[in-house]
Amino acid sequence: MFDDLPPDLDRLQVLRTWHLLWVRRIDAKIEALVKRQAEAERGRRERPLPPEWIVELGIGTGRPPVQVHAGDCHMAGKRRRAISRDEARRLLATGLRACTHCAPDTHLNILDLPAGRPHPDVSGGGRTAVPGRPLSCRTGDVC
Repeated sequence: MFDDLPPDLDRLQVLRTWHLLWVRRIDAKIEALVKRQAEAERGRRERPLPPEWIVELGIGTGRPPVQVHAGDCHMAGKRRRAISRDEARRLLATGLRACTHCAPDTHLNILDLPAGRPHPDVSGGGRTAVPGRPLSCRTGDVC
């Protein structure tokens, strides 16, 4: 029937063992790939949503806020923290710059921002982003 196989039992058993080893290697590789794909899919499903608003922080003591961005803005620097919608509005209303690329002031429906008035932290006059509230406080914290 199969003329290309060896005629003796010893060589046939060797071939069977060799092929069995290869099938096991292939099965192990398939199992590893299925596991990797399942982990990647779980990572995509469970990835946290980006924050709605972020504030870019400056360098130095207290890391004063520099600019407000939308949460998905590609121009935001590496030093940043998530903020709430209310805090973004407060920071913009006190004179903190709005990013010119993502325009958070437009998305927050804030009109007539003070043009030349510097933010208290940017000018070095105070250590609060919102008057009476230290920078280390997050929205909802009691400080």
